[in-house]
Amino acid sequence: MAYTTYPFSAIFGQERLKKALIFNLINPKIGGVLITGQKGTAKSTAVRALAELTHKKVITLPLSVTEDRLIGSVDLEQTMKTGKAVYLPGILSEADGQILYVDEVNLLQDHLTDIVLTAHGSKENRVEREGISAVSDCRFLLVGTMNPEEGDLRPQLLDRFGLVVEIRGEQEIEKRRQLIRRRMDFEKDPDEFIRRWQEEESA
Repeated sequence: MAYTTYPFSAIFGQERLKKALIFNLINPKIGGVLITGQKGTAKSTAVRALAELTHKKVITLPLSVTEDRLIGSVDLEQTMKTGKAVYLPGILSEADGQILYVDEVNLLQDHLTDIVLTAHGSKENRVEREGISAVSDCRFLLVGTMNPEEGDLRPQLLDRFGLVVEIRGEQEIEKRRQLIRRRMDFEKDPDEFIRRWQEEESA
């Protein structure tokens, strides 16, 4: 699948990133979003803000994840009790119907990235190992973020994201001041800050 790059200014003028995320909420068949940009360009903030607009949870995939934790494994306790292999669901099963967030996806082991993208494309998680044969639904909104300075994502993996959005830090001094003021306002009184922007958030 070919990808489209939407360059934009990260903090202000981020309409294209918002659209890429919202389009995937509306139509998951688009195939997910990969956000690339330097550290400090609010990539993670954008992903977590998306959850505030929906009833979905953000399931974060840690870089240290093992294959067993990702796809599922044998539940040893239940297996010993029953005498039969019992399946313990992994992160992919937990992400069904939710948002699966892979931060620094370019640093995730290649074979684990392959597993995630295959499950995302097929909409199911298949496990055939250690006496277990299990298939579970695996329909999630896939969002990955990466800093190109820390390494690239293999082209064959990059092409499996529906949209790729390139972000850059805000360069205009006045807009940077506005960003800092808003951050200070939030830290001073988070409830008041949320109330002040609630109407725009709802819109």
